[in-house]
Amino acid sequence: MVQSVDRAVTILELVARNGEVGITEIAGELGVHKSTASRLVSVLETRGLVEQLKDRGKYVIGFGVVRLAGAATERMDLPRLGAPYCDSLAAELGETVNIAIRDHDVAINISQARGTASVTAHNWVGQRTPLHATSSGKVLFAHAPTEDREDLLGEELQRYTARTITDSEELRKEFQAIERDGYATSYEELELGLNAAAVAVYNHNGGVIAALSASGPSYRFSRRRMRELVDAMTVASKELSAQLGYLET
Repeated sequence: MVQSVDRAVTILELVARNGEVGITEIAGELGVHKSTASRLVSVLETRGLVEQLKDRGKYVIGFGVVRLAGAATERMDLPRLGAPYCDSLAAELGETVNIAIRDHDVAINISQARGTASVTAHNWVGQRTPLHATSSGKVLFAHAPTEDREDLLGEELQRYTARTITDSEELRKEFQAIERDGYATSYEELELGLNAAAVAVYNHNGGVIAALSASGPSYRFSRRRMRELVDAMTVASKELSAQLGYLET
């Protein structure tokens, strides 16, 4: 299995390097019989990763690779595209605004702006925070693939404060509320005195690629104000999602 995967990647690299290649060239590069090379190429062609030029019989990179590359580019573009929204939201709300993405079992903050009312100069960019104890993390957790979500819920979740939710059933209920209401909250679940709210950012496929959050001291982030923050963040997230190619239905 590993050898087949390695050979498939070698084929893709060969096609990308040469522009177009035939089965004979591929077999020579891999050191295998042409029938073996043909079977490997057939699988790649089925998945849209290579395409055959009908007039010459040779293979070129398929649009499936473009799709995969687009997903990576999308993530790399997020800090650049998201920065203006962080800046404008931070100015409007006066609070710290972040964009985070999921990396398996943690959320990683990739963009931040601090508002005039921010009481801390803490820089969250590059910081890895737990999915279950932050508003951004909960948004990403709730929208993670089912298998990933259930695997993570099966692990022992760390308690950071007395308010951290570590019970899997309680988290499942919260995930349902997040999907229903369109936002997540965290009330002193990561740090005492720190509250936050977050909304989802969607990509062109309609998947959740990131979370946009605002955080601040608990004395200023009341439940009533949290609702006001969410309204403003939802507008910004929709505009950012549209820039990423998302079409709201």
